[in-house]
Amino acid sequence: MRLHHSRLRNSLLIAGATALLGACASTAPVSAPASVAATATPTSVETEGNPPAEDLLQFERAPLSTEALEADPLFKALSAEFAGQREQFPYAVEQYAELAATTRDPAVAERATRIALFAENNAAALLAARRWVLLAPENLDARQLAATLHVRAGEVQPAVVHLEYFLDHDRSPDDVKLRTVASLLGREEDKATALAVMERLIADQVSETDALLLYAVLALRADDLESSRRAMDELVEKADIKPAIALAYVTALQREGKREVAMDFLARALARTPDEFPLRLFYARFLAEGSQFEQAREEFLRLDRQKPGNAEVAFALGLLGIETKHLDEAEARFGKLRDHVDYAGSARFYLGQIAEMREQPEQALAEYASVPEGDSYFQAQLRIAIVQGAAKKPEEALATLAALEPADEEQARQRVLVEAEILINNERLEEAMALFDRSLNGAFDSTLLYSRAMLAERMNKLEVLEADLREIIAREPGNAEALNALGYTLADRTDRLQEAHEFIARALLITPDSFYVLDSMGWVLFRLGQPEEALPYLEKARALKNDPEVVAHLGEVLWVLGRQAEARAVWDSVLRENPQEPRIRKTMQRLVP
Repeated sequence: MRLHHSRLRNSLLIAGATALLGACASTAPVSAPASVAATATPTSVETEGNPPAEDLLQFERAPLSTEALEADPLFKALSAEFAGQREQFPYAVEQYAELAATTRDPAVAERATRIALFAENNAAALLAARRWVLLAPENLDARQLAATLHVRAGEVQPAVVHLEYFLDHDRSPDDVKLRTVASLLGREEDKATALAVMERLIADQVSETDALLLYAVLALRADDLESSRRAMDELVEKADIKPAIALAYVTALQREGKREVAMDFLARALARTPDEFPLRLFYARFLAEGSQFEQAREEFLRLDRQKPGNAEVAFALGLLGIETKHLDEAEARFGKLRDHVDYAGSARFYLGQIAEMREQPEQALAEYASVPEGDSYFQAQLRIAIVQGAAKKPEEALATLAALEPADEEQARQRVLVEAEILINNERLEEAMALFDRSLNGAFDSTLLYSRAMLAERMNKLEVLEADLREIIAREPGNAEALNALGYTLADRTDRLQEAHEFIARALLITPDSFYVLDSMGWVLFRLGQPEEALPYLEKARALKNDPEVVAHLGEVLWVLGRQAEARAVWDSVLRENPQEPRIRKTMQRLVP
């Protein structure tokens, strides 16, 4: 069977090669030697009862020389095709290059181009493509392939010539032709050359919005954000911006850390088309993703007025109501969605969250229990366990968790964390430690290791804390949380202050605006006997968040520096809200006579 298929494939291959060279017979004939015509006369074989028949095997062999055979176009085509079948691509490319040079047949030149492209021999492909264009100058495929290969060779002008011919002679609409060119150029690895070609092509079409748009998209693909920005700035003054294009452009700006530029662009785009719902929806989401919740809420309210029954907008307003503490509004939005086919589970889950925020545990439990099977079900069950644990019903909470089947590793991790939290909150620390040990069982999980390290610190098992945090740092050198936790613990609980400083300094390089890390740096400098150097770090940390631990540290540094009145004022900023705050009270007991 294998032999049969092989013969069939080779028969088809020979037929294809013969058809390809059909025109070559007239343009480059290979004559049989004269000796063949003179001597090749058939003989007759007679058998009893049968008429004479030609015995083809009795032909005298033609004295065809090796040189003549190798010069035969059909032989070259067949040998090239067979070489290609055997993945002997350099030989196939060479044979077709010679064929293309000698036959002057555009079909052969095309085949030579495509064989060289398949073999990833761009230099040979370019030579063949140039010959193809020379033999068939009106062939638009030849023009496009030649342009592509000139781009790969870093040659701008020849690529422009071929693409200008394509744009002038293709009968498609202008926008379709431009998109074809942009797609062709956008696939090339040499983004700079591709962009330079596009610049030349649209130099005379700067008023064409399609040309500007395609240039901007191509510049984005080339990671030339400045060129893309110029084109988009001009485009937004001339035309409406489609949401998909805005998304691509804004995503690129975000990647470069240019959020403000992105915001300005979206605002200008909306100024042109204020009622473009998808674009404003994208703008509203962009604001929410940037934690600009009040502004996002205003945009979603505008969208709600535009399409009052839109469930997606109502759901977003519910979430933003929670973020901005408009709980009545959030409750009303989610209430209308609690039976919606797409949002019922999520809406009921967030109604439970609102009840928790209002310190209504029974209402929260009822809402969570009503969440149907689906995306929000697992999270709702976790919240039920947390509410039960907070109500000092640990056994009920643990039973809820035991009945919960995780669907994947992430859900299994979340269940462990919630169970550990319930145990810890009920002072069952050894059970929580055993839970972490069983769950890890020698495996690496940075989240569980970090949580076990924090529990170990509470249990005064600093050797466990250090081992877990060092394992995280060894595997994840950029884990600022682990670096900071180890550094702060060493600074606060040991005399290994220089080592602590090194860990915290590494964390600060990674997250320079983290108030946790700033507090740690201030504290370790203070412990190293450098209160003046510590002060700016603690002040910056407190400006970011008036956290009780930061306030305790800042007050202590001010006290040691002789600025007792300022220290008292700093401490009072927290004590007014929580007169018994333990960290500040403990610090004051040590320092204040």
